[in-house]
Amino acid sequence: MANELSVAVLGPGGVGGLLAALLSRAGHRVICLSGEKTAEALRTDGIRVRSARFGDFTARVEADTELREPVDACLVTVKHTVLDAALARVPAPVLSDGLVVPFLNGVEHPAALRARYRPDRVAPAVIRVESTRVAPGVVEHGSPFAEIDLTGTDVPRPRLDALADAFAAAGPATRVLEDETATLWAKMSFLAPFALLTTRYGLPLGDVRTRHRDELTALVDETAAISRACGGPADPAQALARYDAFPPSTKSSMQRDAEAGRPLELDAIGGALLRAAERHGIPAPVAARVVDEVHPFA
Repeated sequence: MANELSVAVLGPGGVGGLLAALLSRAGHRVICLSGEKTAEALRTDGIRVRSARFGDFTARVEADTELREPVDACLVTVKHTVLDAALARVPAPVLSDGLVVPFLNGVEHPAALRARYRPDRVAPAVIRVESTRVAPGVVEHGSPFAEIDLTGTDVPRPRLDALADAFAAAGPATRVLEDETATLWAKMSFLAPFALLTTRYGLPLGDVRTRHRDELTALVDETAAISRACGGPADPAQALARYDAFPPSTKSSMQRDAEAGRPLELDAIGGALLRAAERHGIPAPVAARVVDEVHPFA
């Protein structure tokens, strides 16, 4: 990779649109991949970002319905519910040597991507941010932070470092982490109880952590045990402290999807959690019940 990168962004929504705009503003070539209607809007108007952290600005990007030439990296920022269909926009022979960088919830997607693309070019990433697409090409970044953890067990370290440097120079605080499993399970351990319980009860985090405290604590304990068995971090007390530190009005993306009648990432989060528990013989009765109770919404 040279200092100036070529980056494709599959799914220029809240996260993808923000990253596309920041990278473009920093001088990188950005190609957004989406449906024709969104692509036309991006070609015409660019991506408009409203952000207290990064400022209000418009970034010019290229846009297409399919990747037609090699790039240094392709950021995969769609939801699990549309992943298979979206990946048709990124033919493996065209991507060639480029990195595949999924910003996806859950822990099972790297294996699926490695079956489709070069295994040593799949570099999973975790992002901590609140960013929403309010219209095609219009992104509102609401959190005072944007932090990226980049990993990839077999990816050459210089490739990871070059991409991390590009992210960091564009705005988000970025670090490269050696342990892919720990990186993915660190997010999963926090996300699963939060997403499942806010969606199950249709309540923001503040109400869940007070009115359903015992259930939250039990689910956090189960998730920590599963994470530990999978080689990830396990600190239930720290997880509860993080939930308690969030604004009481905080909602999970799964809960917002349920409210809007959109498909839920229930299998990628709850399903993956239960499959990991079964593989390692970890009892997870609370997780199993909550997933079953959320299922009618999915």
